[in-house]
Amino acid sequence: MAKPATPSRQSARVVALRKGATVEMVRLTCPDSAQALKIAESFGTTIVDSDGIRDLHERLISETADALSDGLGEKAMQIHLQRIVGAFVGSAHGAGQFYSRAVTEARDATAKAANDARDEDLDGPVGYDSAAQRRREFAADMGVQAHALRMAAEGAVAAYKQIVGETWKPFDRPVENPGHSLDRKAAEAQISAFD
Repeated sequence: MAKPATPSRQSARVVALRKGATVEMVRLTCPDSAQALKIAESFGTTIVDSDGIRDLHERLISETADALSDGLGEKAMQIHLQRIVGAFVGSAHGAGQFYSRAVTEARDATAKAANDARDEDLDGPVGYDSAAQRRREFAADMGVQAHALRMAAEGAVAAYKQIVGETWKPFDRPVENPGHSLDRKAAEAQISAFD
């Protein structure tokens, strides 16, 4: 005889949260102004206007809030700006992580190229850069981009604090069905067929 299913106790369950990127995470992964300047000078790339990017994005968010102020209530404005700022922070964090991986790959390629016994890491034909040089240049480009996105995120976060009156924090979204993989759901459906 089949045993009836026991009711789940939802109130006693711990809800897992999907953590969003924070400004601190962005600052740990993206170059600051001094490092971005050093990268730009070392590789001969564009020197970005860090303060200009930050100020422009602060004004952008402020002007957006001003334009929406008649149509949105205080809580709706806070929710909207929380999402917008979250997008800037998430984008900068993703760029910072990509930059970190590019630097690791550039360092590895450079270390391998320094080993005279490795034929595959020798410089390319005359007029072409080595693989290690291309990776260093790529990492430099990613560093400048990550820095620019960091400045945009910091401007958006500053505007949020000015408009809402609170420090921006990422929204931590509950994970749907934590621990339930597709296989587990399929197994539960198959077992329920025996009841």
